[in-house]
Amino acid sequence: MTPKASRARIDGIIKDGDGKDALKVSVTAVPENGRANRALTKLVAKHWRLAKSSISIIQGVKDRNKTLLVAGEAELLLEELENWTSDTFPDP
Repeated sequence: MTPKASRARIDGIIKDGDGKDALKVSVTAVPENGRANRALTKLVAKHWRLAKSSISIIQGVKDRNKTLLVAGEAELLLEELENWTSDTFPDP
């Protein structure tokens, strides 16, 4: 996650330092008092059409790299995520 960006957006799927897939997200909020983290969960919830309360940060609260927990039925969430990524980031 990149705080203090010029606009909030989800830039796509990238490879992190360990070669794992990661979602690159930018938010306009500053990383103070949890503002950037709240902006992150709000943005992801909006794009994935989920309740903000269903998304929580379970690792990396004070780090740029975060692990999110998305509550809900796994099969439905996975299907929604796959549909969202194929619509948003089509294969070249």
